Amino acid sequence: MQTWFAQTFPNVVYQGWTGDTGWLTAINETLFMTFWSALFGGLLGLIFGVGLVITAPNGITPNRALFWLLDKVVSIFRAVPFIILLAAIAPFTKLLVGTQIGTTAALVPLSLGVFPFYARQVQVALSEVDGGIVEAAQAVGASFWDIIFGVYLREGRSEIIRVSTVTLISLIGLTAMAGAIGAGGLGNMAISYGYNRFATDTTWFATILVLILVLIVQVVGDYLAKKLSHK
Repeated sequence: MQTWFAQTFPNVVYQGWTGDTGWLTAINETLFMTFWSALFGGLLGLIFGVGLVITAPNGITPNRALFWLLDKVVSIFRAVPFIILLAAIAPFTKLLVGTQIGTTAALVPLSLGVFPFYARQVQVALSEVDGGIVEAAQAVGASFWDIIFGVYLREGRSEIIRVSTVTLISLIGLTAMAGAIGAGGLGNMAISYGYNRFATDTTWFATILVLILVLIVQVVGDYLAKKLSHK
């Protein structure tokens, strides 16, 4: 088996598993970028998503001006291709973290790139919460925060898990794209050490690892969504 692997993936073996250019390092960098950008971008997206639902004309606190502002911010960021966003906010990234290259620098565009997508997903998920439950909570005197956390987020938790899974999978793809401009991770491994050096086996192996990460996220997400579903 080892002989077959070494013959089929010679450049993969040459890269090794440890060191600055090792596969474990690339995997750790991808997980680092995915986790922190999901945390920052997810929180921002959740805030905007909830804001869009509650300020909508049929929301619990209708506010036409605020809804318009939130909607336009999300729409504008969604309209910008991620590779252009990377370049466009490079000065801001450098101002914020001191550099525009590397995994830490990638967190800024990754977070800003994923938040509008997640905000729309959350908006759709929470809009499907039964309006009768919201009205019942208002009728018994539930507070603003009780309705958000006790009704919207509680009743919509299964759908939120589902859209979070989709967002995480999309984010893994964005980390690979960020790797193409020096952010590190499996994307950088596939481009810099695979494609640019005509090492097809390295590119394929990096792709297989990304697919494994996506599969793990999908399986865990589906399990949690089913576990938390009311149906």
